[in-house]
Amino acid sequence: MEILAVEGLSVRLTSHPGQPTILEDVGLTVSPGEVLGIVGESGSGKSMLALSIMGLLPPALAMSASRMSLLGHELAGEPREAWRTHRGRDVAMIFQEPMTSLNPVMRVGTQIEEVLRWRGGMRGGAARRRALELLEQVEIPSPRSRLGAYPHELSGGMRQRVMIAIALAANPRLLIADEPSTALDVTVQAQLLDLLRGLRRDAGLSLILITHDLGVIAEIADRVMVLYAGRVAETAPVRTLFDAPAHPYTQVLLASIPDITIRRPRLATIPGTVPAAGNMPQGCRFAPRCSYRHVLCERAPPALRPLSAEHEAACLRPFGELPA
Repeated sequence: MEILAVEGLSVRLTSHPGQPTILEDVGLTVSPGEVLGIVGESGSGKSMLALSIMGLLPPALAMSASRMSLLGHELAGEPREAWRTHRGRDVAMIFQEPMTSLNPVMRVGTQIEEVLRWRGGMRGGAARRRALELLEQVEIPSPRSRLGAYPHELSGGMRQRVMIAIALAANPRLLIADEPSTALDVTVQAQLLDLLRGLRRDAGLSLILITHDLGVIAEIADRVMVLYAGRVAETAPVRTLFDAPAHPYTQVLLASIPDITIRRPRLATIPGTVPAAGNMPQGCRFAPRCSYRHVLCERAPPALRPLSAEHEAACLRPFGELPA
């Protein structure tokens, strides 16, 4: 059974029913033990998608989906209260910036124990011992002394590990990591990725990893979904995506990765910017920035269509060669 299955997910502003959607017709699946990587520029809707899956959208945004099945429980169309049963216990999230996600006036141990009280019914010494075990599991140095520390007393890497410990407190089956290595140096980033790999292996966790770093995706993901301006541009197994990218947006994303083996006068860039929610093109949202755009691209958004058994792209001209 799939851990998560989403079909036809859309998000729009409730106060602007006529405005283009922020997320439109997004679909994804996550199998047991699988790592799904989600990539795209800032403004593509990656974090919005994560918050939608968690049921944490603000009141100004309305979500609709033809299907949202979490461990066999259908949540599409359910009120916000229905999500509370599953949030933390079945699906948990590591937020992008731990300093703004952790309570600055509560000790680390207290914040972990809070989850254990609400989700595990633990109290007193049992909750304290389990909090210590979780800090040991995420490999925080001197975990016993860190229980009494405040978030500002920890480094960025240790705060991120505390966030992972809180997310693991209720033993979820699916973990969503929203750019967990942002602002960390490469050594700490490597340690964090090793930790996530270990949790996947030892605890059987499924993982949705949101990141800008395609190197991280290549290292840890099984499948990749490329988002652009709220729509799915391409989905493929990680090796297929890197070896044979079909969508022009995926191609230029990969081309923009610096390569120390090739001497270039300047780095490759993508012209233009991701369109704002209120200024979306009528057709393909990438068309204004695409070197291969056709008049048909501007009339209607291309549907996501299969290119092989596990490879899909929303493009009228997939596999077009990049210009020299």
